[in-house]
Amino acid sequence: MKTRLNKFLAEAGVASRRAADTIIAAGRVRINGRIERALGSTVAQSDRIDVDGEPVTAPAAKTYLVLHKPVGVVTTMRDPQGRRTVADLVPRDARRVVPVGRLDYDSSGVLLLTDDGELAYRLTHPRFGVEKTYRVEIAGPVADEDVRAMRDGLALPALHTRPCRVRVLGTSRRRSSVELTLQEGKNRQIRRMLDALGYRILSLRRVRFGPVALGELRPGQARFLSARELKSLHHIVAAHES
Repeated sequence: MKTRLNKFLAEAGVASRRAADTIIAAGRVRINGRIERALGSTVAQSDRIDVDGEPVTAPAAKTYLVLHKPVGVVTTMRDPQGRRTVADLVPRDARRVVPVGRLDYDSSGVLLLTDDGELAYRLTHPRFGVEKTYRVEIAGPVADEDVRAMRDGLALPALHTRPCRVRVLGTSRRRSSVELTLQEGKNRQIRRMLDALGYRILSLRRVRFGPVALGELRPGQARFLSARELKSLHHIVAAHES
């Protein structure tokens, strides 16, 4: 299986893909002893790659996990206060991974973890537009005007948000269930949005991160991403590379 040369260099830690293209075009890369300037060139695992005369080691295989983070677990790999962290829930052979973004201590649901720093950056940066979907239970009924406000984007003194998709799954005098899909990830954004509108959150769960759904994962369970899920994530961020 072959890999694009700029991707190989990025994953090996030489430079970002864009910077790798500049290095390639400058004639600083050799494949099996021959200078390679074609930006679309590919390499195989058996090829010898040199940059500025120095060999580049093939990157190790990356790890990609999805965890159903429970409430009461910190989204870090270490906690100075001694609280339970997501590191306690990942497989022992995947301890090099780090969380992609965050989920609040009091929130649950889909949390991606990986040792692929380049992909993690793109999945969390707003300009790549990766959607995240949440199910929220709130006390009391939800007003139509507040649904419209969230759909249009809030413009409050302490909080500005982009438009988001909102679907009311059920509402009554006692409680309401709402699904929100965002393309940004400001700190505690949903909690701040609903607090600004005067609602009390009973529970908050992320059910999807891009193409990766919570599915049948129980709280505390983790699994490796499928090849299809990983390909979809790469496709999403590649569409916003410009």
